[in-house]
Amino acid sequence: MSFNPFETVRETINTSPVVSDEVKYTTCYMCACRCGIKVHLKGDEVRYIEGNKDHPVNQGVLCAKGSAGIMQHYSPARLTKPLKRTGPRGSGEFKEIEWDEALDTATEWLSDIRKTDPKKLAFFTGRDQSQALTGFWASQFGTPNHAAHGGFCSVNMAAAGLYTIGGSFWEFGEPDWEHTKYFLMFGVAEDHDSNPIKIGLGKLKTRGAKFVSVNPVKTGYSAIADEWIGIRPGTDGLLIMAIIHELLKANRIDLGYLVRYTNAPWLVIRDDGAGDHGLFARDDEGRPLAWNKAANSLAPAAATDIAPALVGEFELADGKRAVPAFQLLAERYLDAQYNPDAVADRCGISAAVIRRLAAELAQVAFKETVELDVAWTDWAGRRHDKMIGRPVAMHAMRGISAHSNGFHTCRALHILQILIGSIDVPGGFRYKPPFPRPAPATGKARGQGASNRPGNTNAWSSARLPDGPRGPASRTGRVGAAD
Repeated sequence: MSFNPFETVRETINTSPVVSDEVKYTTCYMCACRCGIKVHLKGDEVRYIEGNKDHPVNQGVLCAKGSAGIMQHYSPARLTKPLKRTGPRGSGEFKEIEWDEALDTATEWLSDIRKTDPKKLAFFTGRDQSQALTGFWASQFGTPNHAAHGGFCSVNMAAAGLYTIGGSFWEFGEPDWEHTKYFLMFGVAEDHDSNPIKIGLGKLKTRGAKFVSVNPVKTGYSAIADEWIGIRPGTDGLLIMAIIHELLKANRIDLGYLVRYTNAPWLVIRDDGAGDHGLFARDDEGRPLAWNKAANSLAPAAATDIAPALVGEFELADGKRAVPAFQLLAERYLDAQYNPDAVADRCGISAAVIRRLAAELAQVAFKETVELDVAWTDWAGRRHDKMIGRPVAMHAMRGISAHSNGFHTCRALHILQILIGSIDVPGGFRYKPPFPRPAPATGKARGQGASNRPGNTNAWSSARLPDGPRGPASRTGRVGAAD
């Protein structure tokens, strides 16, 4: 027998040991992605968290943040009882108290406010899954001064989406990863919607689709992008508006899509100084009007047998003048202030790059269309033999939301999508919106002297908002192919 010091000793390792007595199925909340997870329990303790392969959101993928949920659950810093401040404000001096004392103290404070002026209560909650309930409670109490984590994260983006297309990024849909040929991402960090995006980007890279990331830093997703656009923080909106400027100048707009699926043809009254200046023109029945080029006359904008004008000035029945909403948008974005040369220095991106991005978007949208042999019926009951899509998809998140201009930046981004006809079409942004019913007014809180009476919480009523020239906005729950 001989001894070989270089001989490898093979050790058998169990790579899938049984670490639990039972497994519970739930969703992760380490971010708002809500990935499906399987939580392994040993007795009453969490021993392991893994992704659920059968969950449609993450398909088994779990990020490091989600895996760290067990650390949060058992963190020694986690509160186990209410804390009461014992020292001066800001001193950090607290003591643990029982729930009865905490509830009695809160009831005493809130009762005094309710008896005098409920609006003196400012109510804020962090990231949780009960914001609908806490907001309802605050409205019942009588204060409009309530908010939650989302108000400091992405609600301005969600609001912009709801007011523009009836839905929004992330919450209501995602890019068509299977057919997109050009993907443009704005300000998305790796901890937002990470697992679905990782899966989607994997599909794009496999198919060879172009991925452009607009972000001040080249980390995470930007590091694997085909092109990284290192924009100056807070100027994404200027870049988008300059791209719109270029597309309008080159007439690379899906006019058929605008006519069929948006309010672009709706006439807007032009009468400076008058009370109805800037409002949509309506007939005696309150229906928005458009100009029918075929009959050279006014017609209900929702009619499907007309050829509505998108530009021009027309006379209404009362003698006032009106122009289509699209014309107002075009006039604004064709202004020299949105020329790439005018925004380049502020964005930190050369005018040549901006023009190239616009040209690439137009090339893919209008020269590389996607056709699916799928028959469908649009909102007006019109039958189509196939789906024709603009394979340009976009996504945005916290990066553009974390600025005072986040609402308008996201509005501009959705308008860009609308103008090239890439919403809810093959290769574009697919979503299922909770609207297009009118965006809700907020609940009206009761004022001073309204003690012990709930506020008006009918925030989801069918209240109509004042009309105005907001530019093209989706008016259907399901828009279709721009054929």
